[in-house]
Amino acid sequence: MKYHHHGYVSHDPRIQPAAGAGIDRPEDPPDRVDVLIVGAGPAGMIAAAQLSQFPGVVTRIVDRRSSRLEIGLADGMQKRSLETFEAFGFARRLMAEACHVTETLFWKPDPDNPANIVRVSRVDEDPQGVSEFPHLTVNHARVLDYFAEFMERAPTRMKPDYGLEFKSLSVAPEGSHPVTVTLAHTAGERAGQERVVRARYVLGCDGAHSSVRKAIGRTLHGESSNHAWGVMDLLANTDFPDIRTKCAIQSESDGNILLIPREGGFLFRLYVDLGEVAPTHDGAIRRTPVEQIIERAQRILRPYTLNVRHVAWHSVYEVGHRLCERFDDVPPDLVGTRAPRVFIAGDASHTHSAKAGQGTNASMQDGFNLGWKLGHVLEGRSPESLLATYSAERQAIGRNLIDEDRKWATQMAKGADAFASHAEFEQAYLRITEFAQGFMTQYAPSMITAPAKHQALATKLLVGKRFWSAEVMRVADANRQHLGHQARADGRWRIYVFADSARAGDESPTAALGRWLDESPESPLRGHTPADIDENAWFDVKVIYQQDHTNVDIGRVPRAFRPEVGPYRLTDLENVYAALPEDDIFARRGIDRRGAIVVVRPDQYVANVLPLEAMSDLAAFIQAFALRQR
Repeated sequence: MKYHHHGYVSHDPRIQPAAGAGIDRPEDPPDRVDVLIVGAGPAGMIAAAQLSQFPGVVTRIVDRRSSRLEIGLADGMQKRSLETFEAFGFARRLMAEACHVTETLFWKPDPDNPANIVRVSRVDEDPQGVSEFPHLTVNHARVLDYFAEFMERAPTRMKPDYGLEFKSLSVAPEGSHPVTVTLAHTAGERAGQERVVRARYVLGCDGAHSSVRKAIGRTLHGESSNHAWGVMDLLANTDFPDIRTKCAIQSESDGNILLIPREGGFLFRLYVDLGEVAPTHDGAIRRTPVEQIIERAQRILRPYTLNVRHVAWHSVYEVGHRLCERFDDVPPDLVGTRAPRVFIAGDASHTHSAKAGQGTNASMQDGFNLGWKLGHVLEGRSPESLLATYSAERQAIGRNLIDEDRKWATQMAKGADAFASHAEFEQAYLRITEFAQGFMTQYAPSMITAPAKHQALATKLLVGKRFWSAEVMRVADANRQHLGHQARADGRWRIYVFADSARAGDESPTAALGRWLDESPESPLRGHTPADIDENAWFDVKVIYQQDHTNVDIGRVPRAFRPEVGPYRLTDLENVYAALPEDDIFARRGIDRRGAIVVVRPDQYVANVLPLEAMSDLAAFIQAFALRQR
């Protein structure tokens, strides 16, 4: 965390000075806003949190509930989400209160007594080591609390406006605030009263039955599997030995259970297989009493006992896979000719099974993807055409998620006798790991993601996929740091310069690139950053040398990697790194010893990989999405 460069700070440095929309922020939403977010769930809150970093953008988030969510229905926080939480500054705090899932245990019918179950194997939760972060289970209401804290400490001092329900909207063909939204108060003295807010853009994050989605004529397409599951959060006594470990349990004839340990040491969740349901059941399965779900779970767990003391929450659902054809309001015949004004995210745009933990996790990536794009367009950093990439990127990912989730849900619903061997079931589970952990996302080429022409220069930092962090040494103070953890959710693009083998200050491609970044009018630091703000305010540039940190003379490092910041023009020395001799990032991430430029988007996805000498290609790529400022 960097502070003091604007003067001495004695209070909590995580509380940023109020600025822009955060100065004298009105209690009620104003009549005109830049962005109106409907729904304070995972997608809406992360989008609001990202937009809270843009002081010049007036954003309000409304929710029909009268106060914060208390019981979150989602519990699994996948590794990709933890990487995202690190950018918002609360991953470590969440890890301290959450349950860490490190293994999955497999149970199946005992060959000697099939009426009983027996443990047959266990697998590591992350056998490939795809992330330094764990898989957690925690009430997702706590995640929303952390986003709310981040927003309230941001320059805009944002907080959710509870007790306001979306009623309708209309979009005018032109005007500065073309979206007219009617809201209604749901609580307090004004309950039932309506009010109108005009917005430049609207984001609907109001769930699977989204009113915003219906207002723009979008429809979820897909089907249910006609297979039902009961889900319960329980406090119970049991002699089942693995109650605090994630388990996939197959019984002989009573169905399956997915057991998920929860935070706090006592709570756990059971997904209980209720079997096939007739297409004409008319929702009767969803009224299954919790006592019946418990009884089914007790039969599946034989010979072990389950003595339920308290049910914190329960529900019944059918596995459904549904997806919208577009995630914005642009009609098919106008795609490419007009900018979107209304967007949908999260369950409003895609739904899938709960057991792979993709509802909350995928929804947050929707909101993260759109939040910075809205901020860049509204601040004049990027053209409005940038907003079209949201639907194009996230709808394709939604389709991939549903395809993979359908396979996963089918595997989980099979009986033990449907597999040739237990190993077949275990391998089916392992194949789904990358999907479940959130690392399947790979964005296609667009104005913000280049073709992977030079991928050979960084073979494990794949263009279109998330930036895979690794440890380095910060030269200035000899502190080991995860390189990716230095990127905050501040809306900045990242340019990582992996140096060639020359030493700092020697004439080399790295030195030439440093001069170009510092001096050329085509450089993002000069041509695409306003002159009256910090030179690294919009593009964060870091260099990583191949030498040991004791052999990097920081005084000879090009000035572009040592920017001057704040009103006192203080030199920032914390953007210069060195490879660790015993765990070399160049070897670990497949980076060519000739060096490479790795460009990373504000939402942590690799946008381009280029040779050090490719300054003109870097300039052309940036010009596609960044408006000139000088």
